[in-house]
Amino acid sequence: MSTPLLKLIPQPLRKKAFEQVSNYYEGQFKKMSADIPKYNLENKHIENAKMIANREELLKLLPKNAVVAELGVDEGSFTELIFKNCNPKKMHLVDFWGSERYNQNKRQNVESKFRQQINDKTLEINLGLSTQVVNDFKDDYFDWIYIDTDHSYKTTYEELVTYSTKVKADGFMAGHDFILGNWDGMVRYGVIEAVHEFCLKYNWEIIYVTVELSNNPSFAIRRIS
Repeated sequence: MSTPLLKLIPQPLRKKAFEQVSNYYEGQFKKMSADIPKYNLENKHIENAKMIANREELLKLLPKNAVVAELGVDEGSFTELIFKNCNPKKMHLVDFWGSERYNQNKRQNVESKFRQQINDKTLEINLGLSTQVVNDFKDDYFDWIYIDTDHSYKTTYEELVTYSTKVKADGFMAGHDFILGNWDGMVRYGVIEAVHEFCLKYNWEIIYVTVELSNNPSFAIRRIS
């Protein structure tokens, strides 16, 4: 509703409407939060953790000339950073591009942007949902993966569990949106809770967390040796 029209509504009614909307979303957030399991980490899961300025700096700390995967690609902007900073030997892009926001036009743009890497077999697009495509990869295949899909607890936890067998013994799993939610869009994420639960149950540790404000934080985890 435009500002001029809002001025035609008496202030008490405006205030009541905003309160109702606010209370509704607060209730939705509380319900979503209540449905997500909460696990507290032990000291062993964080004793080697280090804060990193941003996710490009995080890339500089991950293995170079490696076999990697990016789950959730969008238009490939982060893919470009991976090639710039890590020069992967083989990179797999996993995405479905099956929604209105993440559509086939974006997939075509990615294919065009990385045509050379596709042609020289450095890059391969694995089309499908991350939790289904995982079965296409052999165990102990990846040096590291980066997760940036739907940010929900259920999907993130499933990705961590299923891809952990595909990552080498000394490999890493990293991901985006290590934050409670998108407050502007009123969307509750579950990445933090999924990472905590996975580390606790499967004996992994948080090794890096980024702290940038211009982007949502990222994380990286590895097996506890």
